[in-house]
Formats: sequence, C-alpha cells, structure tokens
Amino acid sequence: MDKIDDALAMAIANFVGKRPKTAAMHERAKAVMPGGNTRTVLFSQPFPIRVEKAEGSRLTDIDGHSYIDYVGEYSAGIYGHSHPKILAAVSEGMAIGLNMGAQHVREVAFAEAVTQRFGLARVRFTNSGTEANMMALAAARNFTGRPAIMPMQGGYHGGTLYFSHGASPVNAPFECVMGLFNNVEVTRKLIVENADKLAAVILEPMLGGGGCIPASLPFLQMLRDECSARGIVLIFDEVMTSRLHPGGLAAATGVTPDLKTLGKYIGGGMSFGAFGGRADIMGQFDPSSAKPLPHAGTFNNNTLTMTAGLVGITQIYSPEACVAHNARGEALKLRLNEMFMRYQAPMQVTGVGSLLTLHPLGGVIATADDAAKADLRLKRLIYFHLLDD
Repeated sequence: MDKIDDALAMAIANFVGKRPKTAAMHERAKAVMPGGNTRTVLFSQPFPIRVEKAEGSRLTDIDGHSYIDYVGEYSAGIYGHSHPKILAAVSEGMAIGLNMGAQHVREVAFAEAVTQRFGLARVRFTNSGTEANMMALAAARNFTGRPAIMPMQGGYHGGTLYFSHGASPVNAPFECVMGLFNNVEVTRKLIVENADKLAAVILEPMLGGGGCIPASLPFLQMLRDECSARGIVLIFDEVMTSRLHPGGLAAATGVTPDLKTLGKYIGGGMSFGAFGGRADIMGQFDPSSAKPLPHAGTFNNNTLTMTAGLVGITQIYSPEACVAHNARGEALKLRLNEMFMRYQAPMQVTGVGSLLTLHPLGGVIATADDAAKADLRLKRLIYFHLLDD
C-alpha cells in the first residue's frame, strides 16, 4: 500500500472506532433494507453516519458527534433545521387540514409567488424534482409529436433520469440522444442530425451531481438558438440551481428556456417539485381543454408544502437573502482556491455562489468526465477528515 492507502486505512479505523452505536444501527438496518439504505446517495463505506437530531446548522449522530451541515439536503435544506418560520408554517398547514381532496387557497398564492419569482407563464406542482422532469419531458413530447430527448452526459434529473455515467438501468425508457455538456460543436451536430425526432433538450445550467460545473454561456446560447430554429423544447432543470439567483441561474445567464423544473428548498423542506414555462406548452394540462394531458398526484397541492413553501421563498430565502447567501459562497470559493494555489495543492473548488464542490484535482474541469478523473481515495480521505471531530 502507498501513503494514500495507509492514510485512508487509518481514517476508516478512526471513523469506525468512534461510532459503535452507528455500526450497530447499520447492521440492524441491513436486516430490513437492502444495504441498510433506502436512498443510494446517502450510503458510504464502511457505513454512513446515522443522525439522531438536527437543529439550525448542525447535525448530531447517535454516537454524540456534532457536525456543521454543509450538505443542506442537496438544496432542500437551505433554510437550516427547524427554522422557526418553517415550523410555524407547518403548524398552520396542519391546523387548516392536511388531506383535503380539493383545491384550496394556499396553492394559488404559492403558484403566484413561484411564477413571479422564476419567470414562468404557468406552473404545475409535483411531489419531487424527478416527477417534475418526467412531466416536463412528457409535455415536450406531446407538444412536438416527437419521441426522443437529449440529456447531457453527466446530467442528473432524478432517480429515473440519471446520466452521470451513461444511462442508468433504472431510467425511464425514453429514447435518448446523449449530448456532450459544454461541447458546442459536437452537441450542435447531434441536434442537427437528430432534429426530426428530438422533442426536448434537457440540462442543468450547472451540473449538480456531476460536480458543480457551470455550463458555458456559448454552450447555453447554442442550445437556445438550435432549439428555437428546429422546434425543440429547451428545458432547464433548476431543481438545484434555482437557489443561485433570485430568478434562478437561467435568469443570471440571460438564456431563457421554454420550460423550467424546480424542487428542493422551494417546498419549504417538504416534498416538492414543479414544472412550468410557456403558456402554450403548459396549456396542454388544462383540464377544461378539448384533449388535456392528465397530471395526477395525491400530494401535489398538499397544504404543508403550499404553506411552508410560500413562507420559505417570501420570508426567508427572499431575493435579497438569495443574493447575500450566494455572495458568501463566492467568497468562500475564492479563498479556498487562492489557498490551494498558494500551497500548490492539486485541488480546486468549482461551482456558482452557494453550490460548490471540492475536487482533489488540478487542471480544467469543464465536464463530468473531467471531474471523474479525481482519485477516489483522496475524496474518501477528505470525507473522513471533515467528519472527524
């Protein structure tokens, strides 16, 4: 073994030795869930931490270790844990009734706030970002009468639209033409060659799970131009990136998609997703129209999400708070990258504003494949070091 292997073995032994209750709970969990897990991204070897409580910006595991939460539930937890305004909103939502089986006033107010903030002509709600992306793609396919979609290599659009390392076996069975993120010429050529069957191009304006890699403006503008010229629906998945600018990252770039998908924090910490944009495309879901597209979901308009979500984006993560929060993220990125350069460390932070990734890697990182060149052992070593108290 080399020095990295030695250091990693020591870090793992230290991690395990300090967490006997967590290890025991993991064995208990494995008896009822495959791998002791029901959400893949939260798993890590030899076992993940097991949180007992969370408050403010901190998590506490069952062995009593306290951590600062920089994950923020992958953007769903941007308000922190047990924010008093969110708690009050949830209590209010419960008081007015949970499962009404009817439309109610809160969904209208929430829809007004979401459409105004994110520049959408119309919006519909779902229970997750995955559902939002599935519905947006269905809308595009029906609107254009074409079967295929173009995601980007390294993209992630939910549990059934996962392209981080090619197509996942659990993906929804869409016909896919895979674009190359940030490669203008290759992706343009693929669009031109497949235009007659492409219903939609879908991408995150910054790869999230792919490594917090922003799309270049020339790349986004090329997609907008080609989609407009060929009648292809351009979809920006802003489930995570909507937090990076008061109107979402698309607003910051100046490139306007036909549809946007939203999720995570916008639901106030509750299960949430949304898709919206052009009135003519979204009008397909109007139940009073001649041949409407169906859109079901028992909890689409649940009172907890509608109430907490409205409080979240108007009283907590207001446009002003959004700007300030992302300025802090940019300052952190700058300081860390300056430090890495000063010590000639082959590391860098990529991302925009408050959504960042630390890469144990030098050189230019413009695609998910670039990010994947990092030594996994170094990533794990950093992980265990950051968990050590």
